[in-house]
Amino acid sequence: MPDGMDLVIHDGRVVTPQGVVVGDVAIKDGKIASVGNPVSDAKSHITARGKWVMPGGVDPHAHIEQMSGMGQWNADTFETATKSAAMGGTTSVISFAAQASGQALSETVTDYAARASRGAMIDYAFHLTLTDPDAANFDSDLAALIRSGHRSLKVFTTYNIQLNDGQLLRILRQARENGALVCVHAENDAIITQAKEALINAGHVTPQDHARSRPRMAEIEAVERICRFAEYLDQPVMLFHISTAEAAAAVQVAQSRGAPVWAETCPHYLFMTEAVLYKPGLEGAKWMCSPPQRTEQDKEALWAALLRGTLNLVSSDHAPYRFDNSGKLSAGPTPGFHQIANGLPGLETRLPLMFDKMVTQGRGGPEAFAELTSTAPARVYGLTDKGVIAEGKDADIVVWDPDKTVTYGANDLHDNVGYNPWEGHSVTGWPDCVILRGRCLVDDGEFLGTPGNGQWIDRPELATKPKGKPVV
Repeated sequence: MPDGMDLVIHDGRVVTPQGVVVGDVAIKDGKIASVGNPVSDAKSHITARGKWVMPGGVDPHAHIEQMSGMGQWNADTFETATKSAAMGGTTSVISFAAQASGQALSETVTDYAARASRGAMIDYAFHLTLTDPDAANFDSDLAALIRSGHRSLKVFTTYNIQLNDGQLLRILRQARENGALVCVHAENDAIITQAKEALINAGHVTPQDHARSRPRMAEIEAVERICRFAEYLDQPVMLFHISTAEAAAAVQVAQSRGAPVWAETCPHYLFMTEAVLYKPGLEGAKWMCSPPQRTEQDKEALWAALLRGTLNLVSSDHAPYRFDNSGKLSAGPTPGFHQIANGLPGLETRLPLMFDKMVTQGRGGPEAFAELTSTAPARVYGLTDKGVIAEGKDADIVVWDPDKTVTYGANDLHDNVGYNPWEGHSVTGWPDCVILRGRCLVDDGEFLGTPGNGQWIDRPELATKPKGKPVV
């Protein structure tokens, strides 16, 4: 070990890929220099006795400074979103570079890269959201962008930006040829359209009706179809935000056949039900997201799927819209559910919620918590220097105080949303110190980051690769 560390975290319970180690973590030049061995020579010291030392959170699903499919900007800039993420213990994020209709993909990435470089205070990568395969130079741009390190793509099977089956298969083939993972928002658009139109025609347009407008069968059918597409082409896919027991079961069946399928879920499906939509007036709009929250039985099925490995990770699906005329109420003071932007904030709350449930309450334990919120996202998406506490990796580390209890307030997050969907919910276990590449971003509630200090994460290749040959 070289002499003179920059920082040593002393005597913590360190969660590593090999298990929990009680000891020191030494950091030099932004990298982890040693784990477990006592180190005294350092410029700075943090005492972590009795605390958990975890890898920095990796959130692989967040909408930041992005135009939605409904044509509406979300509330956060890269500066506000990444500050919020860091305050909750997240040090790396994958957000979206969303193609506009007719826009060249190269232009899309240039636009989003400029936004991120100005404001991001944690490290970041992009999913390329593909909405118009007929745009100029689409195929050549896509191949070049994948090979330059943008290794994940996003496609929809619903909203007004969905691709048809032929386009989906085309994208899957291109991803296979060039080495990308395809992430899918999988809901059947025809089922949703029929359900939505029936509700609107009957005058059922409150936020409570939103859940009925997106039937569980819409998710089940689309998830099963995408699993078959992945199997047919031997092309890895990630199924976003699984919300139903049946969809989780479909993923398990596909995986058992050897299909190259991964899947995630989110805290709002693990902790909420559609009851959150049943608020006075339009208040329930704050919790509207797609797919919607489901039932208690679905929550239990999703937890079981997480802990047996069918669902591979937990993301926030941070989709921030203010509850005013710039966001949820942009269509006027009395919009129908079909006129309300879908999404809720989650970058800052994902880790405390999961820590409380998994570590404090013991549903999985500290190693499973680190796996689902840091290690697996980094592994699946090719963030090779992130997500683990090990020698040579980036020194992205969170020191957790296991005894601190916080009850969320009405507007106590650090994003630009203006409300906290977890108001009144208490968590025990709190990110006391957040470190990015060896530098302290958060210290005992004080934010120390600087806009633009986040770095783009190059992903030269993925671990999620085709294993055999396509069916044809």
